[in-house]
Amino acid sequence: VQLQASGGGLVQAGGSLRLSCAASGRTFGSYRMGWFRQAPGKEREFVAAISWSGDRTYYADSVKGRFTISRDNAKNTVYLQMNSLKPEDTAVYYCAASTRSDSYYRREGFYDHWGKGTLVTVSS
Repeated sequence: VQLQASGGGLVQAGGSLRLSCAASGRTFGSYRMGWFRQAPGKEREFVAAISWSGDRTYYADSVKGRFTISRDNAKNTVYLQMNSLKPEDTAVYYCAASTRSDSYYRREGFYDHWGKGTLVTVSS
């Protein structure tokens, strides 16, 4: 599967953005999806993940209550709605796909496919 993330941009603190990740292929519904981010000078970190059907979601503590991950399997797309953005949310955001069924979704190695990132900049 090939992934293409979009929707990044410049936003003021307190604002919102919605990222999208479009996937190619007919088997999108068989992939667990995740979002990661990498801030300047820092390692890439887990942000959120969603199950195949979308009935289970998982979040990093730093974004819980502000970000929402969702998916539309008919459109082969996963979303990350980001509200109440903070300057520390500034990062390149990546979407990723996994065929694994274990619970290590917070780890980069869990994912088989990665998209190119989209930059989110939050100004104070």
